[in-house]
Amino acid sequence: MWYPSRLLSRLEPPTKPTTSVAPLKPLTVGEEPTWKVLGALCLLYLCWSTTYLAIRIGVKDLPPFLFAGTRVTLASLCLLGVLALVGGWRAASMTWRDLAWTAVVGIFLFVGGNGLVTLAQKSIESGLAALLIATTPLWMAILEGVWPGGERLHVAGWLGLGLGMTGVALLARGQQGEATGMALVLCSACAWGVGSFIQRRSKPQGSPYLHAGWQMAFGGIASTLIGLGLGETSQLTAESITPRAVGAFFYLLVIGSLVGFVAYIWLLKHVGTALAGTYAYVNPVLAVILGALVEGEQVTWSMLAAGPLVLSSVALVRAKPQAKLVRAPVVE
Repeated sequence: MWYPSRLLSRLEPPTKPTTSVAPLKPLTVGEEPTWKVLGALCLLYLCWSTTYLAIRIGVKDLPPFLFAGTRVTLASLCLLGVLALVGGWRAASMTWRDLAWTAVVGIFLFVGGNGLVTLAQKSIESGLAALLIATTPLWMAILEGVWPGGERLHVAGWLGLGLGMTGVALLARGQQGEATGMALVLCSACAWGVGSFIQRRSKPQGSPYLHAGWQMAFGGIASTLIGLGLGETSQLTAESITPRAVGAFFYLLVIGSLVGFVAYIWLLKHVGTALAGTYAYVNPVLAVILGALVEGEQVTWSMLAAGPLVLSSVALVRAKPQAKLVRAPVVE
């Protein structure tokens, strides 16, 4: 699973000041055919909504940190390898300063974020994990609010924050036997938020593919080392390496980490953040449905009540206050 909101600010098209007075025109990001946009959206929804179920299937047999760490490390090698083949080794290199910040971000995202949600799904089901991970923008909003010079929440944002906390409380009350797993997922969402926040503030140079590749490398290696330190190799037996676990590993490697990410970056470049970011609302719903259909996961009343609250809270927190538009006079 990867929840890359940290890339949004880097790929938004810059605005340029104009020197002439003209009528207001609608803003367009790209002129891509509708079928391409719909195809990329469907691909994104399919890839990232299924990662929770794949993680759940994988950790039933394989140790969590080795399962997550080796997969992320291999994904980083694929991504950086392609960059090196296309643009030479210089295209896959970074300055020491950017590399240091990238290491910090990678550890928060892929050890705290991906590692903890993988560990949590040893004890909780995929649909519940997806709903809790949807709170990531709320943690980012809190960080922005307390940081000097950060973006302050508006009235709708505070309302969204309250709705989100209410939704989490409903989930906790309805899933009382899974407190540890839920706490791990909330810590995972918080770690994603912290990593994304640091990414925005550090402003490294280079392409999003380069950043993601090195972040995966640092985070994947760190997760693998944690797994080795915890003695997870003792859990790797002939019986644990089942066809379902191996299939989940390679599915997450190819579909989750690579195909889904490429579709997301393409959407950001061609249709903008508003449409590309709809995965944050669609994926939790699809994850709950898939978990129930494929693995027979239970959909409780608390999940049905809390899900809309959490998703609505994300929409309110991410919404920007609309500035009043003043149409300039047309000079004829």
